[in-house]
Amino acid sequence: MSFSIFDAQQVRLFDIAHEMNLAGLAVSLVACAVRVASEYEGAADLLVLWSEEKQAHERDAIVADLQEMIDEVAEVSVVTETPRVGFDEFGAIAKQVIGYKKKLRESVDKWGGVSCFSPETGIPQPSLSRFFNTATMPRRMTVYKIARALNLPDQEVVVGWLP
Repeated sequence: MSFSIFDAQQVRLFDIAHEMNLAGLAVSLVACAVRVASEYEGAADLLVLWSEEKQAHERDAIVADLQEMIDEVAEVSVVTETPRVGFDEFGAIAKQVIGYKKKLRESVDKWGGVSCFSPETGIPQPSLSRFFNTATMPRRMTVYKIARALNLPDQEVVVGWLP
């Protein structure tokens, strides 16, 4: 949901972006965060929370949430129609998702692990860890970022979880 942002709020977002840059966050993440925060109040709130938080692990969790919001906004802009999935199909789909993530994780581990691989994808380490450690349906943008960093061919990226 879009909201109107005032000049003072925009300047505050830029100040937080500068702070995030100084903290060593990827420039691409910071730029996307400001762009999304200029349109979505929830993202703006996350930036302010990050700025006010002093504990590193809490900041990491906020960055992970922010990355998910950025990916969601990007995905919503490209998805035109979603397939219907029956309740009885969820178990089989979950097994396929877990298997796919396990296969990707093996490649990431060969790379040196999530911490070493995270900068290659532009995905914050907490978000990447969450991706591999949950059975949730991965976002398309996340899969593409991982696949690009691993130099996977398209046929290994496009997966058919849905019937």
